[in-house]
Amino acid sequence: MSVKNVLKYGEKTLREKSKEVHKISKKITDLVQDLLDTMYAKNGVGLAAPQIGVNLRVFVIDVSTNEEPLNPIVFINPKIIKKSGALVSEEGCLSFPEAYTKVKRYKNVMVKAMDIHGRSFVLEAKDGSLLARAIQHENDHLDGILFIDHCANRFETEAALEKFNLPPLEVDKIIEEPELEKELNDN
Repeated sequence: MSVKNVLKYGEKTLREKSKEVHKISKKITDLVQDLLDTMYAKNGVGLAAPQIGVNLRVFVIDVSTNEEPLNPIVFINPKIIKKSGALVSEEGCLSFPEAYTKVKRYKNVMVKAMDIHGRSFVLEAKDGSLLARAIQHENDHLDGILFIDHCANRFETEAALEKFNLPPLEVDKIIEEPELEKELNDN
């Protein structure tokens, strides 16, 4: 298919909740191919449909490294069904060119989704792996949530956005996660 333009932070579409996919049509298979083409062209680990201006519940992830063959995973209508543990790690996003900040995430997640053929699958990602963090990051995009909404330090995040001339942090969007906070404080 083709490499699409990735919307930048500040675009309204990135804050909108995405719609469920009701049928794996040619439109959806083309969308998945566009997501993969764009993700690989931009050296991303994941990409969600809203990032290319399509508000449907679809994202792709590939956490393979340079030495490994490509291993794309397609998630259609994903739902995180289990989460546990907590960690703080540095994240970036293709919609935030060059800006990175520390965010709070769950260490372990289990997600249920459909693949490109409409088959349901369950995937577990553990131990704060890149896959576990990417699933949470991309799934958030489908609900209009951005990685900066999970920032570990508001002031560091504001400085990172300012450094790269990105719009300021939307303080009212910062997510309070008491169970995650408790887990982090207990460690």
